[in-house]
Amino acid sequence: MIHGMDTGFLVSAELVEHPDHVTARATLSRLLGGGDRVALAPQVLAEFIHVVTDSRRFRQAVEMSEAQGIARKWWTAREVDHVFPNAEATRQFLDWLDRLQLGRKRLLDTLLAATYRQGGIRSLPTTNPNDFGVFDCFALITPSGAIGKS
Repeated sequence: MIHGMDTGFLVSAELVEHPDHVTARATLSRLLGGGDRVALAPQVLAEFIHVVTDSRRFRQAVEMSEAQGIARKWWTAREVDHVFPNAEATRQFLDWLDRLQLGRKRLLDTLLAATYRQGGIRSLPTTNPNDFGVFDCFALITPSGAIGKS
């Protein structure tokens, strides 16, 4: 199975000071150890770099060059598939914004969900299951490893 990772899960897996770090790493290890793969969209890496370098969010914010290195490591990892927004994902994104009446704070998650859905991804490791449950098309995996259908 291929799991489309969201930014929050990637942050929790990479930053030791994140409260979900240990469980996120264990969940990732379980998924990848079982032969599953991870999908990443470019926007996850951009948001990851933005978040982990923010000293207002983390006591030990990551330096920009280190954050880029971590992002590059994930992007080039052999167990990672690349998923890109396309015309159909953009249509889905705009449809969900309208149909679900989502506001400006939901733009990035909605585009990511549409990108993964159009890329055939049906499972999403996330630290924010409520952000993705509204789309009702993903099995959501939290850092504790709990799986729920959105």
